[in-house]
Amino acid sequence: MNQIAHEYVDNRGVKIHTAILGSGPVVVMCHGMPGLWYSWRHQMSALADAGYQAVAIDQRGFGMSDRPLAASEYTSHHTVSDVIAVMDYLDAGQAILVGIDFGAAQAYNCAVRHPARVKGVIGMACPYDFDFSGRGCAGSAPVDPATITRAFARPDISPNACFARIAQSQFFYAHYFQSVGEAEKELAAKPREFLRKLFWNLSGQGDLLGSSQAPVEARGYCDVLAEPEMALPWPWLSVEDFNYYLEQFCNAPAGMEFIGGLNLYRAADANWHINARFCDETIGQPSLFIAGARDPVLGMIDDNALDAFRSRCDDLRGIILIEGAGHFVPMEKPAQTNAQMLRFLASL
Repeated sequence: MNQIAHEYVDNRGVKIHTAILGSGPVVVMCHGMPGLWYSWRHQMSALADAGYQAVAIDQRGFGMSDRPLAASEYTSHHTVSDVIAVMDYLDAGQAILVGIDFGAAQAYNCAVRHPARVKGVIGMACPYDFDFSGRGCAGSAPVDPATITRAFARPDISPNACFARIAQSQFFYAHYFQSVGEAEKELAAKPREFLRKLFWNLSGQGDLLGSSQAPVEARGYCDVLAEPEMALPWPWLSVEDFNYYLEQFCNAPAGMEFIGGLNLYRAADANWHINARFCDETIGQPSLFIAGARDPVLGMIDDNALDAFRSRCDDLRGIILIEGAGHFVPMEKPAQTNAQMLRFLASL
């Protein structure tokens, strides 16, 4: 880890912190929420040792990257351009993209919008077009709403309208995050509790979906997230790892600690409208999908979501569900994740 170079890429006035290790074909890794470049720490050395240049970014709004305040600066136009700016900085005409959660949508968006720049793509946790701003691979053809069972990633209802529907019967974090100021104040007051509970509940040991069945009257997100069943360290997260996340998120003015993640949720409607012009596109590059078998995201989408996802990938080389892992599969099961990644990369 000491050999990692930490550099800053300027993208139209927003500095993107970039961690770089090794040389060879470029592999750019994009994290989600909660995440940092550090979320790929187990993959950095494995990729470099295999002859690749491992590149992990702090998304705008996270870690050592700049944190624009306005949600309008977190649309997919911006996040895609961040990746392209990093590639340009590295003089990489092409790169393999790896993304998890929001980062998966980012990687897929890059593949669709800049196909010549993307040699291959690995999505994790969230299949293409099943993120909060997606349409569930429905494309632009008319769809009977009665045939859609999922609560979000719909072609007929915008994300914020979906979130509001869910929030009529339970506390729903994505709806709660839409109100500017309230979530910032809550999370700034208890960042340690928030991160500890969120990491646990999203992991293979936790139960995010069970925790989310809280009454509408719940005061805040920390109130509905279950307390971890064991103190740190956990098998996949040390005290030192956790403290690094806490330090990096909190290295910001009060109320800005989690602005990156909050604004990614707040950009959902804007992204849904942006995505309309690309919704009939397929992932033309070789691709791989990896997720934890206990990832709650898979429990939030249709049973047939992965089949729909397959239909929109021209060269899908595998869907890998890793037992025992939840949402943080690169950290929870690094050996298995690395093996699948390297096998895919070797096939390109």
